[in-house]
Amino acid sequence: MRTFNRAMPRADFNYQVLVAPMDVSAPAMNDARGFFGLVLNKTMPFGVLRDGEGHLYAPVRALMAPTGTPNPTTFFYQSTRLGQDTLVMDTPRMAAQAQTALPIQTLEGDTVMWRSLDSDAGNAWRVTASAGRFSWVEDGLFDISGTLLGCGMQWYLPGVDWGTFYTAQMYEVTGHCDGHAVKGVISLDQAYLAEGGAIHYKKDLIVNNGMHVIWWNFATVYVDGTFDVGSFCVGHDMLGYAIFQNEKGEIRTTTKIEGVSHHPDGDYFCDTARIILDDSEEWEFLPDPKGRMVSFLGGFPITAQQEGRWRRVGDTREPSHWLGWGETDRRNGTSRNVRGSDIA
Repeated sequence: MRTFNRAMPRADFNYQVLVAPMDVSAPAMNDARGFFGLVLNKTMPFGVLRDGEGHLYAPVRALMAPTGTPNPTTFFYQSTRLGQDTLVMDTPRMAAQAQTALPIQTLEGDTVMWRSLDSDAGNAWRVTASAGRFSWVEDGLFDISGTLLGCGMQWYLPGVDWGTFYTAQMYEVTGHCDGHAVKGVISLDQAYLAEGGAIHYKKDLIVNNGMHVIWWNFATVYVDGTFDVGSFCVGHDMLGYAIFQNEKGEIRTTTKIEGVSHHPDGDYFCDTARIILDDSEEWEFLPDPKGRMVSFLGGFPITAQQEGRWRRVGDTREPSHWLGWGETDRRNGTSRNVRGSDIA
C-alpha cells in the first residue's frame, strides 16, 4: 500500500502512472483522436542500427500530427563514422533529407504510411507500420524493415493542468545504412499532451518539472532467438512504471520500481545505472562506449541521451541486436527524491 506524507491538491495524484500492454494496429496508429483530454503531438520512429564493423547509426524523425505542436526535431541522424568514436550528428546528411513539417499520412489496408511531400526540398522519405511489419526509407541514406517484437506498451500520467499519454512498440529491423549492412531495433512511439504541448519541450509534465532520473525504452534480441522488450521510468514523488515482455508472451507491469544512476565528475552521461522491480528483480545498464549522444548537449533534447543495453543481473545470454536508448539527468537527481545538480 502506498503511503502519503501529505494531502494532495485536487486532481493531483503525485505522479502516479497507469501502465498496460497495448494491441498494435494501423487504424489505431492512424487515428488522430485524443485521449484523457490530451491531443496527439506526434509519432516518433527512432532507434540504433549496427554494422559488422561495430559502427552505430541512430536516426530519429518527427512525424507531426495535425493537432501537434512542433519541437526543434524534424530529422536527426547520428553516426560513429565521423571520427569521434561516439554518436554525433551528421549534419550534411541530415540537411540532405526532406525536413518535412507535416507529413502526408494515409491508411492503406492494414498499414499506415507517413511520407514526405512531393514539394519538400531534399531527399524523400517514407515510414510504414502495421501490427506485424515496419519499414523506413530515407532516400540516399538508409532502407530498413522488419517485424514487431511482442506487443505494444502504453502508460498514462495525469496532472492538474497537463498530462501525458504515451505508446511505444518495438520492431527488429535489417537493411542498409550509408552503404553498410545493418541490423537493430526501432521504437515507434506516439505522444499525447495538453494542447500546445510538445514532447521534451513544452507542457511536458515530466521533463519540464525535472521529475525523472532514469527513463528508457529497450529491446534485446538474443542469439538463441529469445528477446526482452521493455519501457520504464524512475522519478521523484511517486513517478515510476515498468512494463517488460518476452518471446513467451509473458507481459509484466509494475509501478513499484526504484533505481539509481551514477555520473562521473564533470559528466552528463551515466557510467552505471540499475533498477529494481518489486523489491526483488534487478536490471543493469551496460553503456555502449560509442553510445554517448554528445551532439544533444546544450541543445535539444535537453537531456543526455545515451545508447547501451539493459539486462537482468546474472543473465548470460548472448545478444544479437538491441536497442537501449534512454536518458538519465544528473540535474534531476540520481534516485527517487534525491535531487541532483548541474555541473559546476
